[in-house]
Amino acid sequence: MKPAAAGYASQTVLIAAIIAFCIIVFLVALVAPRASRHLERGGDIPLSGGQRAASHAPGPLGRLLQKPFSKSRRAVHKSGSAGRESRFKIKSKV
Repeated sequence: MKPAAAGYASQTVLIAAIIAFCIIVFLVALVAPRASRHLERGGDIPLSGGQRAASHAPGPLGRLLQKPFSKSRRAVHKSGSAGRESRFKIKSKV
């Protein structure tokens, strides 16, 4: 495998892992809304650490490097809140 292809594969795996984690947070939020907050925070800790480390780069490079981490954190929070919101919508209709 070429080095460029290996880097692409690791990026693909990372993106797939974040998507899978968002789906898990959404499903847990549907079943147990309070427990999903703990799971959401558990996924937030490594992403916030990466964002904080990337932000120490100088100038615009720091803002550019931290953007993938902030987008991933936002996706995790949105999936958790969407699951909790869907849970309450389903519960109010029944």
